[in-house]
Amino acid sequence: MQARMGCKAMVAAVAVVAGTLGVVRAQTANVAGDWTFNVQTDQGSGTPAISFKQDGETLTGTYAGTFGNAVLQGTIKGAAIEFSFTADAQGQTVDSVYKGTVEKDTMKGTVAIAGGQIGGTFTASRKK
Repeated sequence: MQARMGCKAMVAAVAVVAGTLGVVRAQTANVAGDWTFNVQTDQGSGTPAISFKQDGETLTGTYAGTFGNAVLQGTIKGAAIEFSFTADAQGQTVDSVYKGTVEKDTMKGTVAIAGGQIGGTFTASRKK
């Protein structure tokens, strides 16, 4: 009986440690602050400035670049980031969707502009 109780305690301890490691791995990246982006598309390139505010997995912020200024919204789950904004470019509404991954003070991914009519890639680094 004593050996069985010790085994149950060990199994419980292993489960707690494994659960804790799972939480650490799934921790959401912190992207709050100012970022400089480098966007490449078949229509050209740009270097927008993006500022993020973060509340848990919810992102809000601002975009300033080729399409003027716009308010953005998005999510971050672990290292996966997705955000979008709609801007008025010379009287035409243009939507942009960014999807990528974050690694410390850098990120990279894809961008779809105008409902995916224009596609491209981006890299970004946090301003210091």
